[in-house]
Amino acid sequence: MVFSSRLFLRCVLVLLALLLTLPVLTVLFSWAQWNDASASILAEMGRTVLPDYVGTSLLLCVLVSVGVISMGTVSAAAVTLFDFPMRRSLEWALLLPLAMPAYVVAYAYTDYLQFSGPLQTAIRAAFGLEGRVFPEVRNVWGAACVFTLALYPYVYLLARTALSERANHLMEAARLLGAPLSRRILRVALPLARPAIAAGTALALMETLADFGVSSYFGIQTFTAGIYKAWLVMDNRIAAAQLATLLLVVVVVLLAAEQRAQSRLRFSSARVDRHGSESQPLKLHGASAAGVWALCMLPVLFGFVLPVLFMFRALLQGDAVMDLPWSRFVQWSLTSLSLGGLTALLAVGAALLLAAQARLNPNWLTRQAMGVVSLGYAVPGAVIVVGLLLPVGWVQATWPQSGVGFWLTATVLGLVWAYLVRFVSVALQSVQSGYARVPASLDDSARMLGTSGFSLVRRVHWPLLKKPLAAATLLVLVDVMKELPATLVLRPFNTDTLAVMAYQLARDERLGEAALPSLALVLVGLLPVILLSRTLRRH
Repeated sequence: MVFSSRLFLRCVLVLLALLLTLPVLTVLFSWAQWNDASASILAEMGRTVLPDYVGTSLLLCVLVSVGVISMGTVSAAAVTLFDFPMRRSLEWALLLPLAMPAYVVAYAYTDYLQFSGPLQTAIRAAFGLEGRVFPEVRNVWGAACVFTLALYPYVYLLARTALSERANHLMEAARLLGAPLSRRILRVALPLARPAIAAGTALALMETLADFGVSSYFGIQTFTAGIYKAWLVMDNRIAAAQLATLLLVVVVVLLAAEQRAQSRLRFSSARVDRHGSESQPLKLHGASAAGVWALCMLPVLFGFVLPVLFMFRALLQGDAVMDLPWSRFVQWSLTSLSLGGLTALLAVGAALLLAAQARLNPNWLTRQAMGVVSLGYAVPGAVIVVGLLLPVGWVQATWPQSGVGFWLTATVLGLVWAYLVRFVSVALQSVQSGYARVPASLDDSARMLGTSGFSLVRRVHWPLLKKPLAAATLLVLVDVMKELPATLVLRPFNTDTLAVMAYQLARDERLGEAALPSLALVLVGLLPVILLSRTLRRH
């Protein structure tokens, strides 16, 4: 009986891993179907659009890297190494841009800074000017600014954690040895945070490459926009699969760099003895305190406060509030919440199964399954879409009466499947962090009292994991509600979400109406930010 239950669990793990990796495997398998037609398509793309996709994506990644490293590192060093007025408030306020989807930031700034926007209109009226006052924001440089403002918290969060562990202690030692402040920062503090900065930058670049809303709205030629254009506009599945594979290769390289940097964090962030707590952040006064406060306030101002104010201005302009489709807004919200809730429950259930199996019966199969599932969040939504729809086309061509296409595109099955591929890893990380705080001695005591297997999970682990499971549910719910690329393609007819409607209304230049679902997404996005800030305060 024990053998059969273990065999059943192993089969479930294998099936779960296959379901969550099938889209990626499908994209990789598409290259095995190489023939003269696919080679000619790739050659044609190489002569026409591929150089633009590569050049634009590369330039965007370089600009975003410089932006997030500069903004995230400076703000992390400021709140960790120095003490100045409102430092405690800025520690959590610098996380607020995490609540802003990048495409919402793009809509807000475009509405305010465009030719017909209030800023240029006011400048022309004040100085009697004609024509455009400053360049169009919808370009690669504008997109890089948007991504920097939305994604710098990845670098800030990891760098701040690394610096807070040992930086003050070692900087105090360097001060006693006569090192000036600039040298203490450049030669002591920042080298400690280098692995964290690299990991945060890799995460920001993966989000940049996976984005569709900003690149599509700004009209820039990135890989993700090219995949959608090849599939939906050109109706060329081979080209879409080839572009998806190239994007997947780039993401795998970034993921390897991020994991390598994360592994090095263990060597640079070991905790020191609390007896060394007498080394406190350097107290600043006067102009220096005001300057550091301004450096920390600027990312919050431009990354959260101003976009929210711009969206409120668009929402409240004229009679726009009275003309808003409030009944449809309720339907969009319910659809987003139902999809997010369903996916969150399934994702947390799968994560609990994997984490519990790893705790009770760690073996090679379990480790491989968890490793494969953990990669899902790094896979762009465009790659997942191609990976799900390619086999649908193959099956429909072979068995036209199978109905596979109906079940994956006319119901929420395909959409929830795509969500699970991306977000089970989010739930798994939260559940694993909860298990890390459950002492193994409790398991040994329970076994001595005759409790083992999943009875041990139910009676011992479950009461201790309620908070991590609730946090995992919240994180997956919010991520699903903000997800745009997969939802845009895989949603059934008349199944519109807040993210989809914000994108479509903004694309149609109806930014006043787009402000309502955009602000709703920001409000929902604040929940995990508040949870994260409370967790950091406890530590």
